[in-house]
Amino acid sequence: MKKKILLVEDEINSLKVFSNTLRKHGFDVDTARTAEDGLEMLKDNYYDLIISDFKLPGMDGEKFLEKVKVTLPEVPVILITAYGTIESAVNAMRKGAYTYLTKPVDLQLLVTVSREAIRLAGQDNYNTINGKYQFFNIIGKTKKMREVFSLIQRVSKTDANVLILGESGTGKELVARAIHYSSLRADNPFIPIDCTTIPSELMESELFGYEKGAFTCAYENKIGLLEMADKGTVFFDEIGDLDVGLQKKLLRFLQEKEFYRLGGKNKVKVDVRVLAATNRNIEDAVERGEFRADLYYRLNVITINVPPLRERKEDIPMLAEHFLNLFSKKNRKEIKGFDKEVIDIFMTYEWPGNVRELENAIERAVILCPYDTITIDCLPRKLKNLTEIHDNEEFNLMEIEKRVILRALNKTSWNQSRAAELLGISRKQLRTKMKNLGLLQ
Repeated sequence: MKKKILLVEDEINSLKVFSNTLRKHGFDVDTARTAEDGLEMLKDNYYDLIISDFKLPGMDGEKFLEKVKVTLPEVPVILITAYGTIESAVNAMRKGAYTYLTKPVDLQLLVTVSREAIRLAGQDNYNTINGKYQFFNIIGKTKKMREVFSLIQRVSKTDANVLILGESGTGKELVARAIHYSSLRADNPFIPIDCTTIPSELMESELFGYEKGAFTCAYENKIGLLEMADKGTVFFDEIGDLDVGLQKKLLRFLQEKEFYRLGGKNKVKVDVRVLAATNRNIEDAVERGEFRADLYYRLNVITINVPPLRERKEDIPMLAEHFLNLFSKKNRKEIKGFDKEVIDIFMTYEWPGNVRELENAIERAVILCPYDTITIDCLPRKLKNLTEIHDNEEFNLMEIEKRVILRALNKTSWNQSRAAELLGISRKQLRTKMKNLGLLQ
């Protein structure tokens, strides 16, 4: 997920230059030309970082900072100042500004400082707070998550290619970011590339860039994403969906660390670490000829498997609390916690959408909740329906059986043989029941 920045700058040329630079380095940027407009935008949006000019029409940057810190004390604020206002900017730092940059602003410094401010604000390290294990915004205390944290720490100081496997919504990009920001490349770009959103006919020019005149509408040279990631990390999300023709060109790049821009005659050499992720069974794709075996082996130097949420149910309460705090701040609400019945439902539900689905459910609940505690009424319909099962289970044998089977499966991390043992039936009988109850395709 892109980090979001609010940029407040009244000078239109500076606004365009700063915002374009930040966007090119992977940030999502909203802009405002006055502090008053910036405060209005903060009512409807949450930002990972705020960058503001010190001298603004109307409310100045220092007063703007004060108002931001009242409602969003955790969000870092960078001030941009002219020479004559440096003393005021230093005073503003005492009031909570992260730092200040002087005009004319060095654009690379702006990007580097922005990334560092967001990294520190996001607690991009390994913490243990009240029993919560958090590593670069990845939260968990189960054995499987501790294994993930350990692998991240071990591979981050190397330049090895890493393949991150896991279902959609498990947090594969968070793992990739954790590897990058705990590595020696942390001060350099992290460029995510979603292989499912860029059309295959455009992907080559996006990756490698092109020279002026390479094709119709190529009116100027364009730097590709790999070149933008020089000295940093490039992350191929859903690499299993990459076009077969491009797989060969990516393999050549991984072998040689150099390439030609489209229409170019000179090789471009870059120093880039490659991370990749997929929710597909990549070995099956290799066997079917849908993914090149040589590229798979080149990418798969180290594998990190991110477990689905159903296999780490113990993490749900702390994840729920984390998202509750996050969205309560974002929506300026004071919600203290969850009803016990809500947590019970969270622990019972299978979460096919994994952590992302839990996050979305809690964001929706926070927005709709009129109380100081999240109740069942605030949950999505499919979660509310679980309470109807509870109310009717003494009369509905199929629902009783389904609930008992789900409890056994959840307790054994969906190991069917162990679940069958718990239930006192054979694995074949369990699979038949699961199929009849819609638990098995």
